[in-house]
Amino acid sequence: MWTTEHSIETIASAEAIWRLWADVPGWPDWIADVAHAELSGPFAVGSVILMTPIGQDPVELRIEEAIEPELFIDVAQLGEIVVRTIHRVDGLDQWQHRVVYGMEISGRAAGEIGPALGPEISGDFPQTLAALVDRAEDGDRRRGAP
Repeated sequence: MWTTEHSIETIASAEAIWRLWADVPGWPDWIADVAHAELSGPFAVGSVILMTPIGQDPVELRIEEAIEPELFIDVAQLGEIVVRTIHRVDGLDQWQHRVVYGMEISGRAAGEIGPALGPEISGDFPQTLAALVDRAEDGDRRRGAP
């Protein structure tokens, strides 16, 4: 298995983060390498996200777990590997949160494919997290949150 994790601290509320996660068609607004994203069904366990990275074929992601407003996990079955991406908000105190993106690549070919594919997929996590929290903090300010 191949794994990685990135995190960022923010004053954004967990609810503001969740709103951005659940607005799948809006992902290209803050995820730099996503050209298009659509959701089939509600943002809930079992629903499918069709995400098209810029210049690539669409990738089908199935929502494996969703606990509003703190966690969702999506899974992509890519041949002999499974790519599981964990999106989590941890409360640090009354005003601070840590947003964590983790990735696990498992399956028969994970030892061979994971070390090359994992960094390619997750390499933009720091930029994506920064864009996510900037947008969430702005959304909270517009809603009048402290």
